[in-house]
Amino acid sequence: MQFGMTDEQRMIVETTRAFVEAELFPHEAQVERTGHLPLELIREIQQKAMAAGLYAANMPAEVGGAGLDTLSWLLYEKELGKANYALHWTCVARPSNILLAGTAEQRDRYLMPCIRGETWDCLAMTEPGAGSDLRGMKASARQDGSDWVLNGTKHFISHADLAGFTIAFMATGEEMTPKGPKKKITAFFVDKGTKGYSVRDGYRNVSHRGYTNAVLEFDDCRVPAENVLGEVHKGFDVANTWLGATRLQVASTCLGRAERALGHALSYAAERKQFGQAIGKYQGVSFKLADMAMELKAAELLTWEAAWKFDQGTVTEADMSMAKLKASEALAMIADEAIQIHGGMGLMEELPLERIWRDARVERIWEGTSEIQRHIISRELLRAVGG
Repeated sequence: MQFGMTDEQRMIVETTRAFVEAELFPHEAQVERTGHLPLELIREIQQKAMAAGLYAANMPAEVGGAGLDTLSWLLYEKELGKANYALHWTCVARPSNILLAGTAEQRDRYLMPCIRGETWDCLAMTEPGAGSDLRGMKASARQDGSDWVLNGTKHFISHADLAGFTIAFMATGEEMTPKGPKKKITAFFVDKGTKGYSVRDGYRNVSHRGYTNAVLEFDDCRVPAENVLGEVHKGFDVANTWLGATRLQVASTCLGRAERALGHALSYAAERKQFGQAIGKYQGVSFKLADMAMELKAAELLTWEAAWKFDQGTVTEADMSMAKLKASEALAMIADEAIQIHGGMGLMEELPLERIWRDARVERIWEGTSEIQRHIISRELLRAVGG
């Protein structure tokens, strides 16, 4: 594994960084203050992102994306991650790679409009009573002739208000296993406007202001059989195959925010004087900086190694869980210490630190809690020794 970036990767980083600083940073204060991202602003930045070749860059070249290898994609995600999440996700959108699991007809109907910036996708898994334990979902679908009829509630569904469709995961049966009955899960495309499918406002969130969540209701919502994504009863196979890399995406965006927070802390420690000298000369501050840099480096190495292994076809669930766990917890520590170094000023809205600190909290919860990541890692360790 090489530790230096290629010329192409350096260009990706520089292009994305320049775009983020010029087109996203100037709007952060407005989005943070209002909790709203106007559609006209989304479209304005979206067009600029397309012109810069940054829109849907996570997609393969054959469907109109940039065709990046995993490490290059994560370097791009790291730079985007420095900005307000609503701005960088919505305006420089990356369609979910689970859309690549669709048939040719499903790709034409759902994937390509997302790549062209005509709409957005969303995934509906979590329910009020089923978060980490997705097998405990109560929302279900039953077959009725050539159709499926969906019923139930999903919540915490990101940007569902913008999305033209959702991929809804529903219980479609049950099977017996050595550990008892286990629900079978199937994934369905459900178009906005389908009778029996409704989207209502979700909850006010301390993290990622402007990045909305919604509650989805399915009330005898009927969809045709061709709307099944993957195979019937094999929804988790689709999710596990295509969504694993999202943990690496979370890790990389955490790295971007951690790097931004550390940069502010370093500058402040070098410039701020107390008792006749820069505060960075006091061990109470300098040792914090050393620990912050070390945690960031450790998280980076875990993430870049997992990305490299992903492209080699040797990545494991534990590799991706380690990267997500370390990066999200490093971000929390670095954001907190950056505020401590700034003192009271760190909590003021004039700096991005209080936002980074707030946003850091959700990273240890979504895409698998820290506890779930530790479960995955320890399970893989124990399996290796027959445990």
